[in-house]
Amino acid sequence: MELKNNILEQWWNSVIGFRAEVFGISTLHASKNRTTERDGQLRVVDTENLRQILSQRELSKDQLIQKLQTHIQNGASLRTSLFQGALEQYVPSLELVNRKLPFGLAETGLCFQPSGGPSCPDEVTQSSLVWFCSPRTSSQWLDYWARHRLQWWRKFALGPSDFSCSDITEEELAGRASRGVKIVYNFPWGQEALETLLSRGDAELLQTHKSARNKLQCLDGRKSVVPYAISVTGNLERGVLAYLYNSLQQVKKVDSKQRLQQRKVLKLHPILSPVKVALDMGRGATVELRQVCEGLLKEFLEGGVSAWPGYLETMPTSMEQLNTKYDEMGVLFTVVISDNTLESGLLQVRSRDTTIKETMHISEVKNFLARYISAAQNI
Repeated sequence: MELKNNILEQWWNSVIGFRAEVFGISTLHASKNRTTERDGQLRVVDTENLRQILSQRELSKDQLIQKLQTHIQNGASLRTSLFQGALEQYVPSLELVNRKLPFGLAETGLCFQPSGGPSCPDEVTQSSLVWFCSPRTSSQWLDYWARHRLQWWRKFALGPSDFSCSDITEEELAGRASRGVKIVYNFPWGQEALETLLSRGDAELLQTHKSARNKLQCLDGRKSVVPYAISVTGNLERGVLAYLYNSLQQVKKVDSKQRLQQRKVLKLHPILSPVKVALDMGRGATVELRQVCEGLLKEFLEGGVSAWPGYLETMPTSMEQLNTKYDEMGVLFTVVISDNTLESGLLQVRSRDTTIKETMHISEVKNFLARYISAAQNI
């Protein structure tokens, strides 16, 4: 969950913070007013009313079908993507940009996809940027956003070459757009799309606003035009899976007895890693060491550094086992509090990526972690 939240936060910063003309919006999960959804839309129905209709034995077959259709049509439709919400927010957003192109509307949230059977719909966390631009520059803008999005996915990757960009075939487009590009990850079982970029023209915007061209027109230089919409839609669950696969490494090492040792390390980017530091106790006065750990944990959390309270573990575990566990969790650093900390304030800090153990004063640890994370943000 934390990994997905971190990816969402970075996506939001990369879109909203990247260009001043992009604005965040929030739209409803369900609405009774959406008339432009495609066939196969999902609706919320009152099951008690449905049960009552089905129990009316006196109804003929045609009457029953009519009542069921009316009941279903009166239900609110669940959103299957965030695109429609952006189209609905287009007109209210025009004042923000003084009716000048280009500009974009961004949103992240839960969407519902048909499962292909009688079971519950699949829940998908989507990221969405809808970029409104001049028809004459729509192709250039599609290329622009495709480059930007590919660079973003690769920024946090251990193996950037596993992320790539490809054109969507006309068969795959199926009339949804004039042109499309997808950002894909090369999973062991094949490529899957993480983000899909489509140049969708103006038809859906006109349909949403009942072809009111005057209300939709914006300035492209001195010319008034109805803009084209470019949609950038991401699947965050698939993005999480891609980064997990991309970050998992099998590290081989020959020990002092010339034996080959292998360990799994989840080398997530420091910004994405859910846990930045684990706190553990060495041998010593348990009560006093625990108090130091609790104080340091509080300091980390107040400073926005996510920490794992390993000192609360009741089962006896060697440091080697703990290091293996934390490497597999993707924890960046392990801090060990010992008797030496009580005497001199010194503690041990182990790095996930280098396995090097450093000694530093307890007063320096928080700033050390903050500097490390800040530097990783700017890579």
